[in-house]
Amino acid sequence: MPGRSRSAVVAGIVAGAVLPALYEAAVGAMVRYNARRLADGDLAPQLRTYADDVRFIFPGRSSWAGEFRGKKELEKWLQRFVDTGLKIEFDDVLVSGPPWATRICLRFHDYCEDERGETVYENEGTIYGHIRWGKLTRYVVFEDTQRSEEFDGYLAERGL
Repeated sequence: MPGRSRSAVVAGIVAGAVLPALYEAAVGAMVRYNARRLADGDLAPQLRTYADDVRFIFPGRSSWAGEFRGKKELEKWLQRFVDTGLKIEFDDVLVSGPPWATRICLRFHDYCEDERGETVYENEGTIYGHIRWGKLTRYVVFEDTQRSEEFDGYLAERGL
């Protein structure tokens, strides 16, 4: 094998090994950054990652449950998330696939503290989603829906 051909093969192998890891790290960093901004009440970074026709599914019977389509519907849902004081942290971010067909699986815990700093709600779960060229197209939340319903009771007592 001539020197140039061997170099090209080695460069291809290195790129094939390094680029997916860099892409996975970038997606993970974006997810965590968006969660921090959301905790500060800034919806814009999260909304920028959505495709115009994004589809979001939150199973269950709580007031949070439903199937939401498009950025406008999700903006209302996210604003309520912020307004009630919910926070989300990601414990694990798994990314698979190329930029045109990326799958993500996020292990998270979410919680809400009252004005004294006492935890009044906590839950954990998984989010499974699809990203196409940097835009989230679909995602589903899987968490303990009973806890979500109990949180509804807490919010109702406070008129939220």
